[in-house]
Amino acid sequence: MKRKGIINKQLAGCIASLGHKDLFMICDGGMPLPKDVEVVDLALVGGVPTFKQAMEAILDEAGVEEYYLAEEIKANNPKLLEYIQRKLKDVPCTYVPHEPEFKELSKKCKFIVRTGEFSVYPNIILKAFCSFQ
Repeated sequence: MKRKGIINKQLAGCIASLGHKDLFMICDGGMPLPKDVEVVDLALVGGVPTFKQAMEAILDEAGVEEYYLAEEIKANNPKLLEYIQRKLKDVPCTYVPHEPEFKELSKKCKFIVRTGEFSVYPNIILKAFCSFQ
């Protein structure tokens, strides 16, 4: 039995399956989910787990070389933006409009992690880096 780290079988498997440049997303409970992308649904009730809790656990196990945020996060959720920038310091970020670009980009994700978060624009698309560099 695994002693630490992510113990959710589906999520651990999804992270282990990531290849260089694969996209994956962490999103809130209300994000429209593309039909053909695997969803790891962690949402239990509103606020559980939070976006930050999911991101902390995932970043402990997955490397990121770039990430994408909705442009709207700057004006509508600056505290979360500050947290993301601090956690992904020195990782390049691309901002795109939530509608339609961010939603279109979500269709290219290998998997999506749905949280119980219900704040404004708590969605991030991450690009996996190569761990052999």
